[in-house]
Amino acid sequence: MKKLPFSHIIFSLCFFSMTVTKAQMITGVWNGKINHQKVELKIILNGDSLTGTTYYYESATAYRRYSLKGYFDPTTNSAVWWDDQLIEEKLGRFNLSIPGKIPLLSRADFNCPGSGKMMLNGKAAKKEDNRKTKGDVHLDKTGNPEFEDEWSFIIDNYTAGANDPDIIDSIANLPHQPTVIDEPVITITEERPVRAVEPPVEKPLQKTETVKEVQKPVIKAVIPEITPGIEEKFLSRKKVFTTEIPVTGDSIELRFYDNAEIDGDSISLFLNENLIFQHIRLAGYAYIIKLAVSELKESNELIMVAENLGTIPPNTSYMVAISGNKRYEARLESTEGSSALIRLVK
Repeated sequence: MKKLPFSHIIFSLCFFSMTVTKAQMITGVWNGKINHQKVELKIILNGDSLTGTTYYYESATAYRRYSLKGYFDPTTNSAVWWDDQLIEEKLGRFNLSIPGKIPLLSRADFNCPGSGKMMLNGKAAKKEDNRKTKGDVHLDKTGNPEFEDEWSFIIDNYTAGANDPDIIDSIANLPHQPTVIDEPVITITEERPVRAVEPPVEKPLQKTETVKEVQKPVIKAVIPEITPGIEEKFLSRKKVFTTEIPVTGDSIELRFYDNAEIDGDSISLFLNENLIFQHIRLAGYAYIIKLAVSELKESNELIMVAENLGTIPPNTSYMVAISGNKRYEARLESTEGSSALIRLVK
């Protein structure tokens, strides 16, 4: 019987693998470049959907991380994914231009040329306007990730049962739950009356020093510094004009991030001298608000007031505004003596 060449065997195995175990093969760590930027993708196939995370990076300490969403078509061996939400950012205080400044949408063909090599090749465009190609996609599958995160467990154990859709969904939802940051404050506040009505006979049995440790941060950080007096801070501080943004369409979307290191900055927002949002914790993921254009005046003043200065003063926020089909960016700064003013003009 005539033996097949080794290259034919490799091709046959690769073709068989792509038609039978596509989920296992698209799932994994991919490294390369998208739009000339160094990228690491962690892709997990859950049904026909793709989820995971995208790192645009210059180094291990300079990167932007997005949650990844998309889908995979097994009939054409093609994948489509996009940067869904910015969930982490480490760029230093003065670097806002690269990497990953603009969220992208990528389309790529899944190829297995042989020798165990797997590639994703295609094109990328702006997520918010994907009609125009912005750059090329060239990614190779690798077993050595540059970044470790919650998806590493899923990828390492995908064939051993960790591909449970419930597990994948629970991890995929982690970046979209910023409200959990405030839960400890709510819980501690609710426990304060319990401590006040404890029977005297039980006091010797309790570790009072532990209770004090839990109560101290709430009393210090929440009651005297953040909750009271935000209107007084708004009135007494100088308003420093930062930028003017034209407003079109039905609504304007505002996204607020911590400008540099995540250090506990908290802000309030005033629109035309009215308090509209408070206790906004700035983080690596966006705090998003939308304003109806029909309810705005011809010219509007949006004021960012620092509730605290975090551990690294001043309080700095990176704001992205999306109005119509245009995107605007601004670096906002607020101190004990000043607040940032943004003018929204129809």
